[in-house]
Amino acid sequence: MNKFSKYVGLDVHQETIAGAVADMAGEVRYKGEIVNTPEAIAKVVGQLKRGTGRMAFCYEAGPCGYTICRQLRQLKLDCQVVAPSLIPKKPGERVKTDRRDALSLARLHRAGELSPVWIPDEAGGVARSDPCA
Repeated sequence: MNKFSKYVGLDVHQETIAGAVADMAGEVRYKGEIVNTPEAIAKVVGQLKRGTGRMAFCYEAGPCGYTICRQLRQLKLDCQVVAPSLIPKKPGERVKTDRRDALSLARLHRAGELSPVWIPDEAGGVARSDPCA
């Protein structure tokens, strides 16, 4: 049995974040796009928390680093950063959009199909030139 009631997939870019939610009822919904700031992320988390149990977040590892993961973990939320090369893809699935990526991440996270990467702590050698910090 899954311990989370909502699985949130985030397609993260330097300026924006697209998000989708997969709930345990089987529905996967695209929630939209926000600016990539700590304030916007905190606001969306507050909106998603209303009337729900536990949530799990995930996004692809990339140039934006681990800033979002650390913020979500400080808010006592589960967050995984996944290796893009290990995300299952259907044959012929070539069109990549932020919406499709967020929906796919939420669905695959709920199914337990994603492989998380190790997240170093801030003192563990994370470069200060993180473009998304």
